[in-house]
Amino acid sequence: MKTSTEIASIAKHIGEEAAVEMVAKAGFDAFDFSMFEMGRYNWTTKSMLKTNHPLQSNDYLAFARKIKKIANDNGIICNQSHAPFPICCPEILNLQKRAIECTAEAGGAICIIHPDNNKSAEENAEIYMELLPFAKEHGVKIATENMFNWDIEKNCALPAACSDAKSFLEHIKAVNDPFFVACLDIGHAEMKGLNTSATEMIHTLGAHLQALHIHDNDLAHDSHQIPFSMDIDFNAVVNALKAVKYNGFLTLEADRYCGNATKDNIFSKIQQMSAAAKKLSDMFD
Repeated sequence: MKTSTEIASIAKHIGEEAAVEMVAKAGFDAFDFSMFEMGRYNWTTKSMLKTNHPLQSNDYLAFARKIKKIANDNGIICNQSHAPFPICCPEILNLQKRAIECTAEAGGAICIIHPDNNKSAEENAEIYMELLPFAKEHGVKIATENMFNWDIEKNCALPAACSDAKSFLEHIKAVNDPFFVACLDIGHAEMKGLNTSATEMIHTLGAHLQALHIHDNDLAHDSHQIPFSMDIDFNAVVNALKAVKYNGFLTLEADRYCGNATKDNIFSKIQQMSAAAKKLSDMFD
C-alpha cells in the first residue's frame, strides 16, 4: 500500500513547495494537496479571510503546476486533494471548482469536498451534482467525508452529515455516480457520540471507499495525532480495509502532530509520520 500525507500543517511552517520536497525525502509516496489557504474560514466572524496566498490569486493554476513539478522532481505524486471548507459559506462554496481545477493541475485523482454538516443527503447531493460535470471534465473524482458537530457543554461529538454508516451511504446513493466516492476519516469515525466505528464504516462503504484520512485520537476528541500514539485499534482498521479490498492510498491527516513543530524539528516529525504510515502499509502484507 502506498503512503501519503496532508501538507497543510507542514506548509504553515515552511510553505507548500518545501513541504512537498520534505514529504518526498521522508519516504512518502504521495501527498494530499491541502488547499485550505485558498479560502480560509474565520469561525468567529463566519466569513472567508482574504490573504496573499497564490491559491487566492489569479495565478492559482500556475501554483498548482509548480507544486506538481516539485513533486515529480522528487519522485512523488499528488494522490488527492482537500478543498477549502465549510461549504455553508457562499464564498467558499464558490471556490470548489477552483479546487477541482487545482487538483487536476497537480495530478490528483480525487478532490475531497466536505458536505454541509447540517444538510440532508438529498440537499448535499444537489451541491455535489452541480459540481460533478465540472469534475468529470477535469478527470477528477469528488469524495465526500464523514463529519461531526460538537456539544461544547457536554464535550462530545454530535451527529452531522455522513457521521455514521447509514448517513454516509445515504449521501453516496443520493448522488449515485462513479465519480462520487467516499473518503473515510478514521479519527472522526471513532469519536464516541456518533454511534459508529471505522470498521463499521469501512464494511458499509465497501467499494465506494476510495480515499482515507488517517489519524489517531482518544476515542472522544478530534485529536488528529500520529497513528499508534493514542487509542484507535489500527489492527482492526487494517483488517477491515483488507476485507473490502481497499486499494487506495494510506493518507495521513495527523495535522496537529506537525502543527506545533518548529523549523528545526519539522523534518523529524515528518519522518516519524512516514514511519507510522509505513507500519500501516506493512500491516497489509
